[in-house]
Amino acid sequence: MSYFNVRVYGLLINNNNQILVSDEQSGGRIFSKFPGGGLEYGEGLIDALKREFMEECDAEIEVLSHFYTTDFYEKSSFNDSQILSIYYLVKEVHPLKMVFKTEVFDFDENTVQSFRWVALDELKEEDVTFKTDQTVVTMLLSLIAQSR
Repeated sequence: MSYFNVRVYGLLINNNNQILVSDEQSGGRIFSKFPGGGLEYGEGLIDALKREFMEECDAEIEVLSHFYTTDFYEKSSFNDSQILSIYYLVKEVHPLKMVFKTEVFDFDENTVQSFRWVALDELKEEDVTFKTDQTVVTMLLSLIAQSR
């Protein structure tokens, strides 16, 4: 049976013009993506994104604006669902108290997720794994180029 899988992600850019990236291990794969995850039944997009940031980053966020919604077909890498991803620009309400890594997939002994900052002027599509995230990177880089 095929179904839709709604995902919501936050693009968190700090004062140093770096964007937060999550490295994760799940379903026998390792991948890099933006922080966020799946919408739960009965939940709105903003509430889901705020919950995901609390669960993953122990961080309260404020949603600034919608950035992008998937506009092409993408099959999940983990099941038979069709992925629909919604991205928002977000900012932290309080300074993040997490440990940030500098190397990709630098997991601690009992964790399957780590976070790192990537400078926007060094950001590349290859820094994230999935096609939708790569589309967002291309859009961000285009906006940065236009603003120069």
